[in-house]
Amino acid sequence: MLTLLDQIDQGTLWPVPGGIHPQGNKRTSNQTHIERIKLASEYVIPIPTLGQNCTLAVKVGTNVFKGTPLTEGAAHLPSHSPTSGTVVAIEPRPSNHPSGILVVSVVISADGKDQWDVNLNCEDYSTKTNNEILKRIQQSGIAGMGGAAFPSHIKLDPVSDVELVIINGVECEPYITSDDRLMREYSDDIIHGIEIINRLIEPERIVIAIEDNKPEAIKVMAKSLAKSEVLSPISRVTSVPTKYPSGGEKQLIQIITGKEVPSGGIPAQLGVLVHNVATAKAIAKAVVDGKPLIERVVTVTGESLQRPGNYWVPIGTPVEHLLRYAEYKEELGLPIIVGGPMMGYELRNPNAPILKGSNCILAPSSNEMTPEPNEKACIRCGECAVACPAKLLPQQLFWHSKAEEYDKAASYNLKDCIECGCCSYVCPSDIPLVEYYRVAKSAIKAEAQSKLEAEQAKKRFDERLARLEKEKLAREEKSKQAAARRQSSMSGKDKNAVAEALARIQAKKSTQEDDSQSKVAAAIARAKAKKLAANKSLDQNTEIESNGTQDRKENVAAAIARAKAKKLATSEANDTNSESAGNGAQDKKEKIAAAVARAKAKKLAASKSIEANSESADNSAQAKKEQIAAAVAKAKTKKQAKLDAQNSEALLSSNKSETNEVSPANENSDKKAKIAAAVAKAKLRAKQKTAAKAADEEQ
Repeated sequence: MLTLLDQIDQGTLWPVPGGIHPQGNKRTSNQTHIERIKLASEYVIPIPTLGQNCTLAVKVGTNVFKGTPLTEGAAHLPSHSPTSGTVVAIEPRPSNHPSGILVVSVVISADGKDQWDVNLNCEDYSTKTNNEILKRIQQSGIAGMGGAAFPSHIKLDPVSDVELVIINGVECEPYITSDDRLMREYSDDIIHGIEIINRLIEPERIVIAIEDNKPEAIKVMAKSLAKSEVLSPISRVTSVPTKYPSGGEKQLIQIITGKEVPSGGIPAQLGVLVHNVATAKAIAKAVVDGKPLIERVVTVTGESLQRPGNYWVPIGTPVEHLLRYAEYKEELGLPIIVGGPMMGYELRNPNAPILKGSNCILAPSSNEMTPEPNEKACIRCGECAVACPAKLLPQQLFWHSKAEEYDKAASYNLKDCIECGCCSYVCPSDIPLVEYYRVAKSAIKAEAQSKLEAEQAKKRFDERLARLEKEKLAREEKSKQAAARRQSSMSGKDKNAVAEALARIQAKKSTQEDDSQSKVAAAIARAKAKKLAANKSLDQNTEIESNGTQDRKENVAAAIARAKAKKLATSEANDTNSESAGNGAQDKKEKIAAAVARAKAKKLAASKSIEANSESADNSAQAKKEQIAAAVAKAKTKKQAKLDAQNSEALLSSNKSETNEVSPANENSDKKAKIAAAVAKAKLRAKQKTAAKAADEEQ
């Protein structure tokens, strides 16, 4: 039974599912030699990884030469100056991308001299190790030039053994002929690049695959391969049937080996490695001549151009400059397409630069570009599924992508879509299926990036906490070690001093604890005493209330007695007034005696009051409350006495009026009556005061 390598040696090919046969239109650009365009006045080199994997090696005002590195960093793909000149700006510029997003770019004003940098590494690679060669490939900025622009030094250093290397010269996309012309004119350089790849990979077989619609290229490459003593025994040129997209990496592997790359996998899992012919040419130039990747062949084609063809274009050249050189005649409403008509995209800004993966600029005329049809409803014909070379289900992918159900679209292996455009090409409803898939892929990628950033942020946070904890433990350990060193270096006297200090601290701490406990006990005792006093006060208030009730009864009885006494005194005063009407001298003596008696009584009351106050100062709260009650009763008695006096005066006035009516003509009798009334009034007042004092003494 023949092995896989034997079948490859015999040129056996395997069919692939799907695919279409669009019109090629390659003769528009492949009939002339590759031409070098004139220098532009300004070059724009995008640096999308600036600040992530690399830093700038230049600044505004720096003079650069052809091949001078613009970036620096250990693990990145550097960019280089495409010509000599001066850096005039480092700013965001429109990118060569379907979105037209702004990307930080280095803007170089060309001086027209196009001088190479003399510091470029041009050492002989034959004496270098494989790692040194890989390093030179990386420093030269070599990337896949078939469109993906994947770093070549990574692909050339696989983690597993590679049995088969495929050099891709199929170029199945309509209109594009850059690889065709490159193989015709630079076949020897391509073979040198393949020899370097063979040295780095050491595969068992190498296949140069070329589509059968390029007979000249097949012939030239076979001739150059025959001249290589290293490659001839293990290499062959294989003609592949013309079918789109047979130039896709996974499809080409299936055609050559009959093996299918698993979903989500890479060709290296099958022991296969694929490189583009333009990449092999760039590797040879970088390793053999020491020249970095600063230019590439670009197909400029379309009926709107007067000079279609293939051109050596420096990386960073504005597309507008390239179109102007190819004599572009603009038609209103027609787009400029980067790439081929199947996988290309519309250029948003003509000032966007040429990139390492830009292999074609298509400027179609109205004859080639029909008006964009309106999207119609899917009729579920299934033609898209038949044409899909990746054996996907485009209908389901379309429905989920349109509904923004990206997780469901991903479950249908959306990532395996190579965006070849076969489904859109055969769709009778004119649905731009690939556009929906691109949007969905971008959304899924953005979500994955957000999750990755969140995980990285959490990881950094956890690492910070761990670092802080480690530093804390280190400080504590350092303190312990320092204390141990100090203790070991102490003399006996110092140790005793430390022990005494520790004892004092411990004693002070114990004293503070005892004080705290004493304070707590005292506070508890005060609280209990306060509570007991409150209970006693409550009992006393209750007793005072009962005593107050008894006192009020006694006061009422005393008031009644005083009222009776006052009434008796009033009647006696009336009798006295009638008796003293004719005895004036005797009344005067009695008045004097009464005044003296009142003074003595007042003095005696004052002394008693002083004694009572001195005694009451030593009494308890109960005595004070009794004194207050007595004072209240006294005030009430005085008030009642005042009212009785007012009543007596009223009575005397009425008696006087009656006397005047009896003897109105006798003036002497009136005068005597007035004197008698005054005497009676004085006696009444004296008796009232005496009664009040007696009541006070009783209380």
